[in-house]
Amino acid sequence: MEFIIALTAFFASLLTLFSGFGLGTILTPVFGLFFPLNIAVALTGIVHLLNNLFKLTLLGKNASREFVVRFGIPSVVGGFLGALLLAGLSKAPVLFAWSLNGRQMEITALKLAIAVLMIFFALMEMLPRLKNLQFAQRYLTFGGLLSGFFGGLSGHQGALRSAFLVKSGLSKEAFVATGVVIACMVDFTRLPVYFARFSAEKLTEQWPLLLLATLSAFAGAYLGAKFLKKTTMGVVQTITAVMIIGIALLLGAGVI
Repeated sequence: MEFIIALTAFFASLLTLFSGFGLGTILTPVFGLFFPLNIAVALTGIVHLLNNLFKLTLLGKNASREFVVRFGIPSVVGGFLGALLLAGLSKAPVLFAWSLNGRQMEITALKLAIAVLMIFFALMEMLPRLKNLQFAQRYLTFGGLLSGFFGGLSGHQGALRSAFLVKSGLSKEAFVATGVVIACMVDFTRLPVYFARFSAEKLTEQWPLLLLATLSAFAGAYLGAKFLKKTTMGVVQTITAVMIIGIALLLGAGVI
């Protein structure tokens, strides 16, 4: 388990430098192989926050205060509401159960919700019409609420945040740094809800695994920044999206 999660965190962090996918999009389903899905989202959120704090030390000075306020504050509200919904869905009864080779498979509302979101955000990085979504600045408040909400619910916030901020007129450095600051704001909002609503022991007792995953993510980000061009690579992006959709289908079917 430790090796798989460390390897995934490393390559997921590496991929985020030249692919549209965020760390959580790839790491959450891997944690989900070994932990209940709500705990997997929370554990990924911790790694996500620590990785973003690392990026913040490198990029934070370039962030736009205006857009951190205009987009970040609604994102915090949305993140809180999304985290509450995650807590509620995690307690919902099993919708359907089936067996495969003597193993019991359970389909829950949470698994279905996360699976649908994984497929949607994977398609956002594959299909040109979705990939090129852009919204006018007058929708920033709504965009902050929406991206923060999905960030709190499943950790998927980067794609929508980019779609709403892409017309902000920010430089590349300011765009990336502003996104990192807002992501940290959402993480600081959703994690206390997770700790309050889920078993805190199940989260804190995993600190060695979290440390390993975080250091692996740092290494991936460092290696990518040092040796790889930070441009989108279509083939890698498509392969990653197909893998995510496949995992989402297994998750929605109760196999994971």
